[in-house]
Amino acid sequence: MAETLAALTGPTEGLVALPHHLDWSGHPEYDLSRPARLASMYKVVLTEASSVDDLNTWLNADLLRRLWPTLWLPPQLRKTWEVAFPELAATRTEAA
Repeated sequence: MAETLAALTGPTEGLVALPHHLDWSGHPEYDLSRPARLASMYKVVLTEASSVDDLNTWLNADLLRRLWPTLWLPPQLRKTWEVAFPELAATRTEAA
């Protein structure tokens, strides 16, 4: 779990190649200009990150807030993040 959303300073544009320990699908490259690929990358990082460094390196706080209402995540993972960061839960309410 990230310590703060502000610590999430990952990339916001370009082509990103996730390391194998996060994405072993054979398609670890993500074009952040493509909304579906961006959302897919965030799902992969959120579900597979093994350290806070993974989260801080690959996620960006502003993009996470923007994507949060539409990201498909396991319910327990979503709840954990929303308890730690109520502002994420608020984005789902605002989007509804």
